[in-house]
Amino acid sequence: MHRIGAFFYALWGALHLAAAAEGYRLAMSVDAGVIQGRLLQNAWNLAIFAIVALVVAIAMNWRNSRTGYWINLIAVSAADIGFVVLIIIPGYIDLFPGILGPVFWILGAIFSTLGLNAKKAG
Repeated sequence: MHRIGAFFYALWGALHLAAAAEGYRLAMSVDAGVIQGRLLQNAWNLAIFAIVALVVAIAMNWRNSRTGYWINLIAVSAADIGFVVLIIIPGYIDLFPGILGPVFWILGAIFSTLGLNAKKAG
């Protein structure tokens, strides 16, 4: 189960690296100034969350690490809660494909939790 969770967290990370690249392209399409700077900062932050999710999924969640479990659960949840509340719920993007990230997040959390609980029971 934990490897399925790691797979979904890795998908989340890959998807968000692409989203960070799109954010960078968006930032470069506006005039230089504070708005461009904030968009660039957002792209940077998203890329960092994505890299953390990918590295932890591959290096730790794949091995059913308790520490890796908490790192990805907290980091990915922190990133996607804001996205759901501030972007999806107000309807600023189409539900599909916008919902893919949150689906990968929830599936990663569910399967990594099942894997960690199976480790405790075993």
